[in-house]
Amino acid sequence: MSINKINRRTLLTTGAAAGGVTTFFGPWKYNRVLAAGHTKPIKIGLTSDASGQYANSGASDRRGMLMAIAEYNEKGGVLGRMIETTHIDTETTPATGSRVAERMISREEVGFMIGAVSSGVANAISQVAQKYGVIYLNTNSSSPTESGENCHRVKFVWDGNGSNFAQAAVKNAITAYGDKWMLLTNDYGWGHDTAAATRKLLDQYGGTVVDEILVPQGTRDFSSALLQIQQAGPDVVAAAVGGDDQKSMRQQVAQLGMGSSPAWINNQQDWPDVYGLPIENLFGVFGTTWYYKLDLPGVADFVAKYQAMYPDTSMRVPGNVFYNGYMATKNLLAAIERAGTTNNIAVIKELEGHVMSAEDRMQHHDAYIDPVTHQVQQTIYLATANSAPTETDDLFEIVSNTSPDEVQDMGAQASCNLESYDDTPTFDA
Repeated sequence: MSINKINRRTLLTTGAAAGGVTTFFGPWKYNRVLAAGHTKPIKIGLTSDASGQYANSGASDRRGMLMAIAEYNEKGGVLGRMIETTHIDTETTPATGSRVAERMISREEVGFMIGAVSSGVANAISQVAQKYGVIYLNTNSSSPTESGENCHRVKFVWDGNGSNFAQAAVKNAITAYGDKWMLLTNDYGWGHDTAAATRKLLDQYGGTVVDEILVPQGTRDFSSALLQIQQAGPDVVAAAVGGDDQKSMRQQVAQLGMGSSPAWINNQQDWPDVYGLPIENLFGVFGTTWYYKLDLPGVADFVAKYQAMYPDTSMRVPGNVFYNGYMATKNLLAAIERAGTTNNIAVIKELEGHVMSAEDRMQHHDAYIDPVTHQVQQTIYLATANSAPTETDDLFEIVSNTSPDEVQDMGAQASCNLESYDDTPTFDA
């Protein structure tokens, strides 16, 4: 019997035929226990990094998830069931992500999984999630492949991807700064895919890549790369460098006085990567999905809730990573409510194509979950350093916002091939 055909009825029948003994675990085990009524909590596995290159972002991601869950639990949970979580460090390592997902499902018995910053880790988790049919929300990794060739029926991608951010920035940067570009790229999936998206747009708009420098994860000394950039003299450096690597890069670029010439385009700027850096380190133009000083309804209240729930965290205001973790979790729980069930296929169908108003998202444009790729299509912001901050944490100046339709990743749509509902295991969490 193939695993994709196993559901609650099949499991119970098989167990009875074997004298009531079964070796299946994970979400299906709940179905046996809860046949008389759903009184057991809904259990969610938080698959965020607590160590490695994205440890800071992983902690921020997790705080966003927990705030959304706390809000639901304060009003009685979902469908009369409280929400419990378990967290295991994915270590910014794909192999660990895979092991964590297996343990979450088979031993911790989670019904849903949420969290990722590294695209390699997210891809590893999603392969395990699809095998079991467990809905997985990739909150913060942004390789185009996550909603493209590595898409899955159970996976939903909540961040903007490298192609979205490149489309918002590249054409304008060629006009403003020049057509001679160098690429500075973290040497793993997200970096490569983001650089490829940038190359494609440069070809389209008349720019030229004179060189690409690959930066291994864990790089702390950028002197060799920066020397190559100085010698080549490009108009623009397009950097796809993240996490702690980016902190080191920014510090060394600023020390060498290279922040204004050449021009720098950082594909995406995660708040935990720059929080607390001096203003001179925030050179260039960079992309984000949200900022705590957006002049939009709900933003100030959201910041106040964050500060009330996390009074002791050193990061005194929420950023885009926290925002993505919160929004993903909130919308998962809302989808369960709309479905009226924790059945995974029913919840998937509630998420697919779901439209989220600009007001609910605290963005400038309505967002929606693309039913073809399962990526959230949303407002993309470009920002730069704020030279006239109104408070200590007001680091960014938002220079533009772009609607989802203007930056849609058509390449992901062409390469994504979601598994069918029939080929996805079904269960009630």
